[in-house]
Amino acid sequence: MTSCQKIWVLLAGMCWLAATSPALAGSRLAGTGGVMAIEGASGGGLSPWGVLAGTASDIDIGVTVGATRADVDDYHLVVSGMAVNFYDRLELSLANQRLALDTLGGHQAQDIYGAKLRLFGDVLYRPWGIWSLGVQHKQLVEGRELARAVGARNTSGNDVYLAGSKLFFDAVAGRNLLVNTTLRSTTANQGGLLGFGGDRNDHRELMVESSVGLFLNPDWLVGVEYRQKPDNLSFAREDGWRDVYVAWLINKHVSLTGALLDLGSIAGIERQRGGYLSLQLSL
Repeated sequence: MTSCQKIWVLLAGMCWLAATSPALAGSRLAGTGGVMAIEGASGGGLSPWGVLAGTASDIDIGVTVGATRADVDDYHLVVSGMAVNFYDRLELSLANQRLALDTLGGHQAQDIYGAKLRLFGDVLYRPWGIWSLGVQHKQLVEGRELARAVGARNTSGNDVYLAGSKLFFDAVAGRNLLVNTTLRSTTANQGGLLGFGGDRNDHRELMVESSVGLFLNPDWLVGVEYRQKPDNLSFAREDGWRDVYVAWLINKHVSLTGALLDLGSIAGIERQRGGYLSLQLSL
């Protein structure tokens, strides 16, 4: 069974679980679950946040599915993912990433299995916001040979992160401001798509990821994101990722996000800039 087939089988099971649960969609406000990040967890487009997926409250089970395509100058990335929120306490997620090397030729693909536990707090009403602890197991399913060839020590690895999110009411010109900070322990090269560890460094490092989003109204959110990344491989510099995004929260079930990307240097090819579009459905 291929990775995509596994995802659809798990998706069917999760949808059945949500359909047989006592409540659907949830009672939390729209936007308080973020969107689906490129690694499957809830948050921004580039990194997970402290919030859990969808709008499930402590009496709900919710399922969120998403699809993203990102195009930069010499690569494009296609992501399919899903997450299940159990009573706004535990989130389980799965994503498949497929990176096409448009200029160099070939593909890199990885599966990401994630879990996020809400430790304490609330994004709306608690002064320190909401804080969650997450783990991601990443495993290359295509392109192991290339990862090894460029100096990666492993083709699978685990990320551990602590993320906090807080919504500040009436913060800027009467509009609400959403702030997120994530600390990630990782050895991943280009998020894991070029393996883990390298000839320059094979030890875990603590990376900072952050974002700020402004609600123009309850349906529209604009913001910026930054994701720091380790520089483990001597053959090519690895830069941080940045974006400027706009999210349209159509309703509690559907959201659409677009962004302008600056991914810096990837595998020795400089100035990788472009955009992404992501569609998310919550059940």
